[in-house]
Amino acid sequence: MPRLAANLSMMYAEHAFLDRFGAAARDGFQGVEFLFPYEFAAAEIRARLDGHGLSQALFNAPPGDWAAGERGIAALPGREDEFRRGLDLALEYAAALGNRRLHVMAGLVAPGSDRAAHREVYLRNLESAARAAASAGVTIVIEPINPRDMPGFFLTRQDEAQAIRAEVGADNLRVQFDCYHCQIVEGDLAVKLRRDMAGIGHIQIAGVPDRHEPDLGELNYPYLLALIDSLGYTGWVGCEYRPQGATSAGLAWARPYLAGGER
Repeated sequence: MPRLAANLSMMYAEHAFLDRFGAAARDGFQGVEFLFPYEFAAAEIRARLDGHGLSQALFNAPPGDWAAGERGIAALPGREDEFRRGLDLALEYAAALGNRRLHVMAGLVAPGSDRAAHREVYLRNLESAARAAASAGVTIVIEPINPRDMPGFFLTRQDEAQAIRAEVGADNLRVQFDCYHCQIVEGDLAVKLRRDMAGIGHIQIAGVPDRHEPDLGELNYPYLLALIDSLGYTGWVGCEYRPQGATSAGLAWARPYLAGGER
């Protein structure tokens, strides 16, 4: 049975952020994820987790200037010191929240840039991040993101991400398999899940092409979730989608997997 985690950056937008924890718990979620915790004190978030019996499944390391359009700095030459400071902050939050998966975003690369130079910086930063995270019991995950939603993102394919993971060679470096992004770029999800499961550290789902509820669109999630179970994956499955309306009203697809089952 998949363990679903509500993505509080996208779901429950009808509530203030700190109120989304309770809303998710009332709907039967036992885990949550989100993009960034840094606007709030770690103790404040931890109180929401503990108060509602929730586990923290994942969040992202600082991405640079998100408001200005940056989407990670791990592959950006000249930003290495900033990357390390951000990772230190992320690991502090991870310790406080009991979080064991930390997503490190590669960043945007301009057309015509020297990809080899970006890749070299990316590898070095991932090596240092994995070393720092290992002592804290944290796994670093990297995510290929489709160029339709995020033009210019350095990492777009699962096979490329797995090659980078293998080259770094750290036991606590894994790939984030986002079914939505993978379907848009590559398709053939079942084959890729079977091929790469040993290197996958986190899974996310959403409907394709509109990133709404997983029962809307072209993907057969009952089949994919059963396959993921059969392949021995025991981690969280993040529900990273934008509800068409009120979040709770659109959860019929999830009821068999949530605490309490069918409702």
